[in-house]
Amino acid sequence: MFGTILRKKISDDKLANIFINSLFNTIDTGFPVVAEFINDDPAFVRSPNIQPTDNYEFALILIVGNMSFLESAFDPEQADKVEKLVYEKLAKVYDMPVAEFKSLLKDYKTLISRLNNPSKNMIYGMSKAIFDKYTLYNFQDEYFKRMQAPNPLFLKRMDEVVENFVWDWDAFFKKYKLD
Repeated sequence: MFGTILRKKISDDKLANIFINSLFNTIDTGFPVVAEFINDDPAFVRSPNIQPTDNYEFALILIVGNMSFLESAFDPEQADKVEKLVYEKLAKVYDMPVAEFKSLLKDYKTLISRLNNPSKNMIYGMSKAIFDKYTLYNFQDEYFKRMQAPNPLFLKRMDEVVENFVWDWDAFFKKYKLD
């Protein structure tokens, strides 16, 4: 009962800052573990040798995925306001105009949808996009390499990893409410 009364009020701008800072903090601290996980995965006949600092593609995939979950956590009007702020702030981080950054994210979203078709499961799509963007096809055994398809066992393990990078809106709303 008191939990709903004692929640902090925050502005859309503050929410966008918390969202972006938390996401990048998670990526910066978590990607080295993800790189090691991929490099050591038994689905690969040789290590892809992904560097712990090579998180550019991973970050963009996570931004797209988390933005799609943001859309379902708010009413449409509130989601639009927060999205606009997030895009503006992220465009500055990536040092590009907002329109160019939105276009980049749209390309990633299209890739995720294409790789994930017909499924609508964003986590699965994010895992497939990571597989694609890091060109992991050639590190698999001959069967999956020839098919140019990810090993489903790897994708299942990757889904579990990716879930750890998805923003928990329920936990957020237990602590905060928007002005």
